[in-house]
Amino acid sequence: MKKVLMSGNEAIARGAYEAGVTIGCGYPGTPSTEILENLVKYKEEGVYCEWAPNEKVAMEVAAAAAITGARVIVTMKHVGLNVAADPLMTLAYIGVRGGMVICVGDDPGMHSSQNEQDTRNYARFAKIPVLEPSDSQEMKDFIGLGIELSEKFQTPVILRGTTRVCHSRSLVETRERKMGPVKVEFERNPQRWVPIPAWARSMRVKVEQRLHDAAEFGNTSPLNRIEWRDKSLGIVTSGVVYQYVRDAFPNASILKLGMAFPFPDAKIREFAAGVGRLLVIEELDSILEEHILAMGIACDGRNLVPGIGELIPSVMAKIKAAVEKSDITVPKPLPVAADLPGRPPVLCPGCPHRALFYTLKKHDVIVTGDIGCYSLGVLKPLERMDTILCMGGGISMTQGVQRAGEKRKVVGVVGDSTFFHSGITGLLNIVYNKGTSLVCILDNRTTAMTGHQDHPGTGKTLMGEMTREASIPELVRACGVKRVHTVDPLHLAELDRLVAEELEADEPSVIITRSPCLLKERKKNVVSRKINADKCKKCKKCIGLGCPAIELSATSEGGTVAPVINPLLCNACNECKQVCPFGAIEGE
Repeated sequence: MKKVLMSGNEAIARGAYEAGVTIGCGYPGTPSTEILENLVKYKEEGVYCEWAPNEKVAMEVAAAAAITGARVIVTMKHVGLNVAADPLMTLAYIGVRGGMVICVGDDPGMHSSQNEQDTRNYARFAKIPVLEPSDSQEMKDFIGLGIELSEKFQTPVILRGTTRVCHSRSLVETRERKMGPVKVEFERNPQRWVPIPAWARSMRVKVEQRLHDAAEFGNTSPLNRIEWRDKSLGIVTSGVVYQYVRDAFPNASILKLGMAFPFPDAKIREFAAGVGRLLVIEELDSILEEHILAMGIACDGRNLVPGIGELIPSVMAKIKAAVEKSDITVPKPLPVAADLPGRPPVLCPGCPHRALFYTLKKHDVIVTGDIGCYSLGVLKPLERMDTILCMGGGISMTQGVQRAGEKRKVVGVVGDSTFFHSGITGLLNIVYNKGTSLVCILDNRTTAMTGHQDHPGTGKTLMGEMTREASIPELVRACGVKRVHTVDPLHLAELDRLVAEELEADEPSVIITRSPCLLKERKKNVVSRKINADKCKKCKKCIGLGCPAIELSATSEGGTVAPVINPLLCNACNECKQVCPFGAIEGE
């Protein structure tokens, strides 16, 4: 036993190892990505990990392993649970044998997501328990408790983390590994594992009984605890919000729900009866508050607590002021930061995605985008993306825009990992229903936005083993596309020619821009490009690329502004050299 400083995600991985988990599956997505990246470090101790093409596949692999008797975890971010919801809902009926914990990273405040979701809704929807850790120690411990709950009630269990607790660090007390008691061997039992209607009806009844039993467990479990202090105010809370509450309301009594669903009604009634005023503070949806009100217990909640974004200290200060009806000054930003310019995210210097958006800007087309680094193509100065919906939507939405009667050509943009995730079916739909969209697949040889994870197209597994490399061009042709081109996007003239040519096609076409992410495969001994001041006409066409390495600087001649290249940022991609009409950019 020893204490180690760990992030929440590192602690989940350690907890899975200690709990005897032998299989980890998932799809990368912030804030959950690092869980499997840390769990795979235990591969020498018998832990197997894999990145799946998407969250639905990961859920199905993990479910099958748990049915066979293995202890497993499956990881994803909140929007990934949408993708995995189909198998989850039925898995709640058939249940598991080995323990199974679904680790979901919610993102209040949308630090790296296209929406806010509260995963507790899925737990209530699927009728399965959800655990909410409040720090790294609980992240580790709750994995073990979740595995035990899963095996006790033969159900999957959700562990809901949030960005704040997933990425924060605190001390964790580690223990030795403990293997599960269930024999890993598939037991044939069609009436349990095959939910045809005749058998699923009895499963449905068992789900309700299991939920009732789990709620009774929650009433006595140390997962849900009462902390008595000043009884004039009692606060019901869960997850990382517990830490915020302890900071803002140090004297209040607290009901901390480590298992937020199923609701421990007896514990809630006991707590409510012991305090003068009841307040529910929860992040995002008012799930606890609505249930407590439905129990006939008066409480404050959404009338004082916002349901949007994180409950950061300034927000908690406002909540406290509202509760106490006092004037509390919210800390103001440091004045030294008031004049700093905004720093929006941009594509990296030398990013191969930049070339495609620069090229598309020359054409009057609708561009349906997708989730990835290339989402930044919507920002100035490129401004060449018109929609973003979800993973794979960059392809599927082209068909909808076209069939709605839009006269302009529609271009769908999707990344390589996203194409494998959920782009293939959208492409099949375009071909099958006789669409004429141009689809651009930006293949930078990695899952870049979440930290360079491998995928079916990289030829390497999460375990570090070499494997077969899925071919995007062959998959595209298998979908029925006849016009398929692969191009290095850093060769702008060839890219220009292909885009112009394919926009004129009266059938589906695909351009695959293939060039590695420069953050993953950095060039060695790069000689940065330079702008010859004598040749530069200050037309600023190079600035239109939006490359962070190209800056505007006042010259000594009358203080006029001219572009310069920052040698510390330049990756020598040569895109600027190709767009300069005067040959002012030099270097090889």
